[in-house]
Amino acid sequence: MGNIVAIVGRPNVGKSTFFNRLIKRREAIVDAVSGVTRDRHYGKSDWNGKEFSLIDTGGYVVGSDDVFEAEIDKQVELAIDEADAIIFMVDVEAGVTGMDQDVAKLLRKIKKPVFLVVNKVDNNKRAEDAVEFYSLGLGDYFTIASINGSGTGDLLDAVVDALPEVEEIEEETLPRFAVVGRPNAGKSSFINALIGEDRYIVTDIAGTTRDSIDTKYNRFGFEFNLVDTAGIRKKSKVKEDLEFYSVMRSVRAIEHSDVCLVVVDATRGFDGQVQNIFWLAERNRKGIVILVNKWDLVDKDTKTAKAFETHIREQTAPFIDVPIVFMSVLNKQRIFKAIETAVEVYKNRTKRIKTSVLNDTFLPIVERQPPPANKGKFIKIKYIMQLPTPQPQFAFFCNLPQYVKEPYKRFLENKLRDHFDFNGVPVSVYMRKK
Repeated sequence: MGNIVAIVGRPNVGKSTFFNRLIKRREAIVDAVSGVTRDRHYGKSDWNGKEFSLIDTGGYVVGSDDVFEAEIDKQVELAIDEADAIIFMVDVEAGVTGMDQDVAKLLRKIKKPVFLVVNKVDNNKRAEDAVEFYSLGLGDYFTIASINGSGTGDLLDAVVDALPEVEEIEEETLPRFAVVGRPNAGKSSFINALIGEDRYIVTDIAGTTRDSIDTKYNRFGFEFNLVDTAGIRKKSKVKEDLEFYSVMRSVRAIEHSDVCLVVVDATRGFDGQVQNIFWLAERNRKGIVILVNKWDLVDKDTKTAKAFETHIREQTAPFIDVPIVFMSVLNKQRIFKAIETAVEVYKNRTKRIKTSVLNDTFLPIVERQPPPANKGKFIKIKYIMQLPTPQPQFAFFCNLPQYVKEPYKRFLENKLRDHFDFNGVPVSVYMRKK
């Protein structure tokens, strides 16, 4: 699995600014998903060819210092538990605060790499002021100015050098279907119902799944690994910040899956946490199936399912070409339909369209409806091909690719979906110079 780097510290030290700058540094970076719970952010970045997931633990604005310190301790402890390296950010303008000292006390006890980063150092006077942070007992520090990126390169060089090498796992030929979703939505119960045994502990307490676990499974003549994800490591953490922790674990599982089965608790709806897990999967270009569980507990009439589905598609727009299965794990209702749909999505994701078929299909379409002229220049698409990538990506070669705007790319994507079945799969369209 990939490495995780967590950014911790009190509010208003510039963590989010640093995070936003970092995830935009490289073209290959997946856009961040923000707001899963309060102002936490999740993104994917790389530096010097080494990829890692980045977690901004956010901060709180509360009236009591005691309450605040308890919240900060909780955030740091969760980040320490899951991350491979910690960036501890402080503010040179504020100097060493009591809350900084509390966080440092926690960090001094761990055996993972900790990087003390003094932010807002944008002149020599502030560089001199930063010396006082030696008093935190974390050794040397890095000075940066997150607002303009100064000093960030040296910090990231050190961070990626300290990250553990990702173990080379023997190439797994079987597809991986990750069951993801917010805690207590029925993920483990779903897998238990499928395999016909209590492989996983299932209770009414959210977060009893310790790690992602693979189960080899065969259905409809198709063999794959079924991955149960998320959860909490210790029962004492259940009452703390379960949702933050579960998303951290889901990040790993999503990145290394082929299809994500996003389990939704029908009694809670397609809420913000589930939406953000959905977008994590979409931005990683994974196949997606939405499973609405506990459908038996919903009071419904003939229009309820349609209204529920419409609401979900409004929240996932513009990516609305996603299968939605209403099921009840408790009653084993449509659980095999869920797997059958996931297999279809996997096949869609690995589909290859012949270049001759693409050109025979699309050249007449773009001739009838070419890209709008830009600055008096006419754009002509001359050739189309599918790129050799794990997920569907298509290159449209034309004379002026820089003038093709997003609405026309969306038009091309919709036409691809109209002519070839990519249900449940993100499709990427690129314009290239011919």
